[in-house]
Amino acid sequence: MTIDRDTRAFLLLLGIFVAATMLSSILPQWVPLPPGTVLPSKTYMALVNGGFALGAYGVLGLIGLGLARRNGFAPLWPATIDRQRLFVQPMIIGAVIGLVFIPADLLFQRLHGLGALPHPPFPQSIIASIAAGIGEELMFRLFFISLWFWVLDRLIFRGRARGLLFWSVAFTAALVFALGHLPALMSLLGREITTEAMAALPPTLLVEVVLLNGALSLVTAKALRDHGFVAAAGIHFWADIVWHVVWGPFSG
Repeated sequence: MTIDRDTRAFLLLLGIFVAATMLSSILPQWVPLPPGTVLPSKTYMALVNGGFALGAYGVLGLIGLGLARRNGFAPLWPATIDRQRLFVQPMIIGAVIGLVFIPADLLFQRLHGLGALPHPPFPQSIIASIAAGIGEELMFRLFFISLWFWVLDRLIFRGRARGLLFWSVAFTAALVFALGHLPALMSLLGREITTEAMAALPPTLLVEVVLLNGALSLVTAKALRDHGFVAAAGIHFWADIVWHVVWGPFSG
C-alpha cells in the first residue's frame, strides 16, 4: 500500500506531537492540581497520554485531512514545496502575532487587575509550543473546520457562498478554541473550575482570552485553507515561541 505525501507528512507531525505530549508528562507539572490529587508514575502518565494522543488525534487528524481535500483546501505537503509559504511566512506571521500579544496583555492587565496571563516555565514552554502548534491546530482547525465546512456545504450551502461558510465555521472554531483555555486558566488563578467561578471572572479577562486566542485562530484558519496544515501549525508554533518562550520569563 502506497501512502501519499500528505499522509506521510501528517504522520511525521503526529509523531512529533506524541513525543512532545509524552515529554510534557515527564517534566515537572506547572498547572496546579486540586489538593489531595495523587498522580501515577511519570512513566505511566507518559504512556497513557502518548497513547491517547496517538489514537485520538491520529484518527481525528486523518479524518480532517481527508475532509480538507474534499473541501478543496490547500494540501498539507504539496508536490512542489514553496518554502516561503510553508516555513518562512508562517515564522514571520507567527512572530508578529506573538509580539502583538505582549502589549495587548500589558494593556489588559491594567483593566482586569489580575496580572499577566500565565506562561509555562522553561523548558516546558518549548514543549508546550510544539504540542499546541500541532495538536491544537489539528483539533480546532484541521478537524473542526474541515468537518463542519464539509457537513454544512453538503447539507445546506451546496457549493454556494463558500467564503461566507468558511469564515462562519472559522469564527465558531475560534470561539470554541478560546473558551477551551478557560479551565486551565482557572486552575492557574487558583479558582474552582465551575460555571459560577467562570461567570465571576472579570469581563475584561474573558475579552482578552477570546480576543487573543480568537485572532490567532482566524489567522491559522486562513493559512489552513490557503497554504495547508503545515503553514497553520507553523504560525501557531512561532507565535507561542515568541509569546511563551521569549516573553514568558519577563512577563511576571
